[in-house]
Amino acid sequence: MSFDGQALVTLALDAGFTHAAVADAAALSPQQEVRDMCIANTCRRYDTCWAGPPACGTLEECTARLRRYDTVLMVQTVGQLEDSLDFDGMRETRQRFEATLQALLPQMRERYPDVLPLGAGCCTICDPCAYPDAPCRFPEKAITSMEAYGLWVSRSCTDCGLQYNYGPNTLAFTGCFLLCRG
Repeated sequence: MSFDGQALVTLALDAGFTHAAVADAAALSPQQEVRDMCIANTCRRYDTCWAGPPACGTLEECTARLRRYDTVLMVQTVGQLEDSLDFDGMRETRQRFEATLQALLPQMRERYPDVLPLGAGCCTICDPCAYPDAPCRFPEKAITSMEAYGLWVSRSCTDCGLQYNYGPNTLAFTGCFLLCRG
């Protein structure tokens, strides 16, 4: 199966993302130092979620999963903030990003059953997550973060042809869909 990059970008933009780009998945380079931030619990979600570390697998396991894919569709939602302390704007931008990611995911799964979606930050579908006492309630919706896979989001954006910073008083949430030709 070959991928029409422009069709994938159009699909993402039509779903509501602000920006999208298609690149070779080899551009994604997992780094131990990013996973170490997870282990240091900088997001305060380490070991609390099926879609996050350590439950999502070791960095080596995540890297092996990434290497099965050859194409990446990077997606972003960019929000305009009133100022650097506009927490409502930040929350609204994150909610728009997550809603758009969840809206596009079934379409991507229908077209590309082996798609691997990666999002921004820890999965927030369930609060609290069933981890570790029961299985994931919504494995078809759960999305692991790019950071859990050891990916520097800023570097991944640049390497895949997207900006990371859109100027003062903006905030970008970035995710991706990994695809394989089969």
